[in-house]
Amino acid sequence: MREIVLDTETTGLDPENGHRIIEIGCIELLNHVPSDRVFHCYLNPQRSVPAAAVEIHGLTDALLADKPVFSDVVDDFVAFIDKAPLVIHNASFDMGFLNAELRRTDRPELLPERAIDTLVMARRKFPGSPNSLDALCRRFEISTESRHKHGALVDAALLAEVYLELIGGRQPGLVFEQTEGNGAAEESRAGLLRSRPRPLPPRVTPEEKIAHERFIEQIIGPGALWRG
Repeated sequence: MREIVLDTETTGLDPENGHRIIEIGCIELLNHVPSDRVFHCYLNPQRSVPAAAVEIHGLTDALLADKPVFSDVVDDFVAFIDKAPLVIHNASFDMGFLNAELRRTDRPELLPERAIDTLVMARRKFPGSPNSLDALCRRFEISTESRHKHGALVDAALLAEVYLELIGGRQPGLVFEQTEGNGAAEESRAGLLRSRPRPLPPRVTPEEKIAHERFIEQIIGPGALWRG
C-alpha cells in the first residue's frame, strides 16, 4: 500500500485572500514504512511573505526570489503523489492551498476523500487533549530537536512518525521481526504476552468450573490425563 505524507508552508492562512504556497514536502510510505522517495521544493509565491509568517518558517522574500513558481513543478508534484492517499495534519488547510494552486494551472483538484487527516484521528483518540503536531510529538516521545523552525519536509517526516503511532504504534517493525524465523516470532509473541500490566480477571465462575468438571467426569471419568 502506498501513501504520501504531505505538508506545506504558506505566506498566510487563506488562499482566497491571495496567500500562496512557498514550500511542499512529501514523503512516500510503503505499507506504512517510509521509503527513500521524497518530493520537496521551495516556491516563489509571486508576492511578499508577511513578517509573521517568516517568524514561523523562516522563508523570506530574498530566499524565495529565485525559486520556481508552482506551474513549473506541478507536473512533477502530481506525478509523485499519483493516486495515493494523502496523510495530512489539518487536511482542509493544505488541501485548500493545493487546490487553489491546481486551479491556477488548470489541473484537477484533489478530492477531499483522498486525505487521511491525522488531526481528526488524534481528536478521536485523545478527545480534549492538545493535538497539534508538536503536542503529538511530545505525547509519543518523538524528538523535534533538529527542527528550529517549521519546514514542510521536516514536518512531514515528524508527521510520518506520528501517523504510525496513531494507527497502532510501530507494528511494521513487529511484523518484520516475526518474518525472521520461528524463534524470533515466538520471542515477539512472548514479549507481547509479558507486556500486560495486570492479568485479566477469570471469565469462568467457580460454579461453572465445578459443572464443567462434572461434565468431563461423565464423559471421560476421573482418570482424564489433563487432571495430572
